[in-house]
Amino acid sequence: MALSKYERRARLRMRIRKTVEGTESRPRLAVFRSNKEIYAQIIDDVNGNTITAASSRDKDIDASNVNKIEAAKMVGKLIAEKAVKAGVETIAFDRGGYLYHGRVKSLAEGAREGGLKF
Repeated sequence: MALSKYERRARLRMRIRKTVEGTESRPRLAVFRSNKEIYAQIIDDVNGNTITAASSRDKDIDASNVNKIEAAKMVGKLIAEKAVKAGVETIAFDRGGYLYHGRVKSLAEGAREGGLKF
């Protein structure tokens, strides 16, 4: 029997997490995508700290007039701004089991435009 989409994503996510780890010098940018919103966190896995987070629900982002791909790009820029303020310039990108396509790709491009390197 075929895997459900949740089981398939869980397998992909574990496969990614075997190799992608966030350290103090190079934290992990984790992405979660729901049907309506997109969320991003910069995480130091060694110490178990979330350095900063951003989402399309933040008050800094007016996502009411734009489509979801443009909102994801704005979230990427916002997380990059917050990360640079926190002293983070290089990250490891964790796409969270999602394909690098659409909103996930747009968020990554926005983070690169904001000054993050990965």
